[in-house]
Amino acid sequence: MDIPRDDRHRMYGLVRRLLFLVPPERIHTLVFAVLRGVTTVAPVRRVLHRLLGPADPVLASTVFGVRFPGPLGLAAGFDKDGTGLFTWGAMGFGYAEVGTVTAHPQPGNPAPRMFRLSHDRALLNRMGFNNAGAGALAVRLARYRPDVPIGVNIGKTKTTPPAEAVDDYRSSARLVGPLASYLVVNVSSPNTPGLRDLQAVESLRPILSAVLAETSAPVLVKIAPDLSDSDVDDIADLAVELGVAGIVATNTTVSRDGLVTPGVEELGAGGISGPPVARRAAEVLRRLYGRVGDRLALISVGGIETADDAWDRITAGASLLQGYTGFIYGGGLWPKHIHDGIARRLHHGGFASLNEAIGSAATKPDRPPS
Repeated sequence: MDIPRDDRHRMYGLVRRLLFLVPPERIHTLVFAVLRGVTTVAPVRRVLHRLLGPADPVLASTVFGVRFPGPLGLAAGFDKDGTGLFTWGAMGFGYAEVGTVTAHPQPGNPAPRMFRLSHDRALLNRMGFNNAGAGALAVRLARYRPDVPIGVNIGKTKTTPPAEAVDDYRSSARLVGPLASYLVVNVSSPNTPGLRDLQAVESLRPILSAVLAETSAPVLVKIAPDLSDSDVDDIADLAVELGVAGIVATNTTVSRDGLVTPGVEELGAGGISGPPVARRAAEVLRRLYGRVGDRLALISVGGIETADDAWDRITAGASLLQGYTGFIYGGGLWPKHIHDGIARRLHHGGFASLNEAIGSAATKPDRPPS
């Protein structure tokens, strides 16, 4: 007998309260280990994939030459080293982006470095790209063949001087590019000193050029929500000029505006994900679609909690979506709920495919003067 949806939400609410008694990074490690353990068993994985995966053909699409069974993917940061490659399709995601990985292994920032902002349904993190290195991920990607596309998010090693950033990104691209469904150049995390300075066009141009020259995989760039509108425009124009496949918008925000969780000021530096970034992430998406939406794929991430949120991003111009914080607060059925909700809206709206709905509520892209 099916459990009513409201009852499922209440049940996970109880489970979440118990999980939230444990420090965030510790419970992340434990829950992720359980998910990996369960989905390691092939028959169990197949059953979960059949029950939770995006089965409606209307959800499938081809973006930058890659076939995605559903538009919602796991955002970078959850599976930093690709240890759950078989997990994410079974959990109902249409794809996953692993990383961020760097050319050299690094421990990240000192703990504690992840915090819940429960009153805001948000997270604050200053993880600092803790990972085992692009080489270790390359070995893992070569060994396994996941059942959904796997993108790889690459960043700069903390100890690499800005003047050597190009070679650092090039090294990661060389290692993981041949094995990834797509690559994302991350120049927008607030947790590596000086990284966001690389979003300036004069710094970003040689990085993207080097990565594009190193791999045949589709290359995207991930940008911050805290950029000015003019900086967003400049990066969009650069991406088109260089032949980048798309833009991931957006990363976490350093803004503390509107937060209601008590004591957030004492938590220190870090990027905030979840609903507090939703408004700006949607604004950046609409701006990007209006400028380059007919030439670049746009992946929208930041504050997507419900199927209505997801639908708004698609009709505003997003070809694909990503979530992390929504998964934490929404639980294991969250990807399925989002995909089912998108499928219902596609059918009710008379759309024959997901592609028909992309940008359907937005003004057509207006190319800047040459």
